[in-house]
Amino acid sequence: MSYANGMAAINLEMPDVVPRTEYSAEFHWGLVNKAAGTNITETSSTEERAAASKAFINAWDYGMVWNILTHCEIFGDKRTSMGHAVYQAGGTDFSDNISYLFKDPEDVFDYDMFETYGAKDINELTAQYDSNFNYCAKDVDAVPMTGIYVTLMSGLIELLGWDTLLAAAGIDNNAFGDFTRRYTGWILQYFNALAQSKAPVVMVHDDIVWGNGPFLHPDFYRSFIFPNYKKLFRPLHDAGKKILFTSDGDFTMFVDDIAGCGVNGFIMEPTTNMAYVAEKYGKTHAFVGNADTKILLKGNKEAIEKEVKRCIDIGKRCPGFFMAVGNHIPPNTPIDNALYYDEMYRKMAKR
Repeated sequence: MSYANGMAAINLEMPDVVPRTEYSAEFHWGLVNKAAGTNITETSSTEERAAASKAFINAWDYGMVWNILTHCEIFGDKRTSMGHAVYQAGGTDFSDNISYLFKDPEDVFDYDMFETYGAKDINELTAQYDSNFNYCAKDVDAVPMTGIYVTLMSGLIELLGWDTLLAAAGIDNNAFGDFTRRYTGWILQYFNALAQSKAPVVMVHDDIVWGNGPFLHPDFYRSFIFPNYKKLFRPLHDAGKKILFTSDGDFTMFVDDIAGCGVNGFIMEPTTNMAYVAEKYGKTHAFVGNADTKILLKGNKEAIEKEVKRCIDIGKRCPGFFMAVGNHIPPNTPIDNALYYDEMYRKMAKR
């Protein structure tokens, strides 16, 4: 009944059991093996790992699968590389490759997205979204989706890197805002294609803040981010899609702005005030979160139970609430702690 519960929550129909989703837990191979009865390592084949991940998703009764297709690869090698710290098991994601797209931050102001990256075939993009959606749906009893990671601010971060982004925004706020509009005009191609896809639920990801809030003045967001969200989301609305919005960090300050752009659900880390979301939008929007992953990493059973109870107490009265650990259950999470978290969720999830 995981799909049924997940879809009921997205549609604000108050399922009898609070559904859940998780991020990265299905790639924590020790946990996957324990919960799903598999025998997988990071050196197993791609096909074996994919099958084990889906077996875990079913074993842990995900109500939906967080999934996107469009990421930084759409920029090819014409982007900044900031390197990558170790996250995945075995350190397979580590990179010390550092390079910059722009030598001078002011070069951003004349950058032409269409000239550099070109116009896209919308039907071809739509076919890619449909393929990604079909793969997400295959062999899992959960709400599948596809979507876009580099919506706007995340796209600027991937293109420019932090140094250039912050410098350009500081040198000329309005010129940087104009660049943001040009990016919107280019990425709109992907939103038009996503609107044509078969996915009834789509994921829109954009990391607009840090852990302690905005990294640019709030006026910039309200002048150049949220108005452009409305342009990007319009084709999704017209197509009748349910839009779920994800941002890392603390976006409490902008919850009302994001709601005003027409999203149907919020996905948040522990830094965002979920109690505020529940109080103001708990009857009109789905929301997902937001147990603190640090408690699973370092806490004892008492702390884990308390954290699950905090989230369930906030969300249980709201029809669209999903339980999740924000923002991930990484591979260094003690398996026993993750299993106890799952036990506490199941204990408290029934309404």
